[in-house]
Amino acid sequence: MVSSVGRAVIVTGAGKGLGAAFAQAIASEGSAVLVNNRLRKGQPDSAGAIADSIRASGGRAIANYQDVAAPGAAQALVTAALEAFGRIDAVVFNAGIVGPAAKLTDMDLAALRDVLNTNFLAQVALAQAALPHLLQSHAGRMVFVSSSAGLHGVRGRVPYAASKGALNAMALTIADELKRTPVRVNILSPYASTPMTAQDGVADDPRLAPERAAGMAAYLASDACSVNGQIFLAGGRRYRRAR
Repeated sequence: MVSSVGRAVIVTGAGKGLGAAFAQAIASEGSAVLVNNRLRKGQPDSAGAIADSIRASGGRAIANYQDVAAPGAAQALVTAALEAFGRIDAVVFNAGIVGPAAKLTDMDLAALRDVLNTNFLAQVALAQAALPHLLQSHAGRMVFVSSSAGLHGVRGRVPYAASKGALNAMALTIADELKRTPVRVNILSPYASTPMTAQDGVADDPRLAPERAAGMAAYLASDACSVNGQIFLAGGRRYRRAR
């Protein structure tokens, strides 16, 4: 078990799938968690349900409904965490969208901008807003949730692959900038059966349940993590470093 008692962690896109598994795993190690997921009209309160489940298990959690890509969302997330917990020790940048499937010849540039805004620009804004508080922690952590699409590309998904490639480059740059501080910055590229992967026809495989990739997220967000500037693949309870 990692030593995380007393820590406070923001997890974005945590209402279902991988984000929910990350939030629950981090909470199970003793951290308070801000469970962020935008609330869509006519849909269940997924962030509230995850926060409720964490509290029912004896943990500390609050639900937050900011759309990470909305103007002012980054500062609002940081303010909500500080008001609830008085500190921020880690951020798991999980919120993201896949966008429509299309080859380059059929790609809509407006869709490209939407994906880049959510998957890249919103992450930059949140990193900027959270960094001053992470630097006050004895072990600040940034965990950027990416994809192997950002390393190798994926057919028919130019916007998604490009956004994750940009995310990887940014995170590795930040890791280098902060290497002489207590903050550690790493990238997690998980494999899991989720509502997002179902859009591409990935079958619901219990061996790829989100919970089977969550252990690495919990470790990278913890004060036990000493690595910096690395990309890790996770899925099926197997973890590997990308090189």
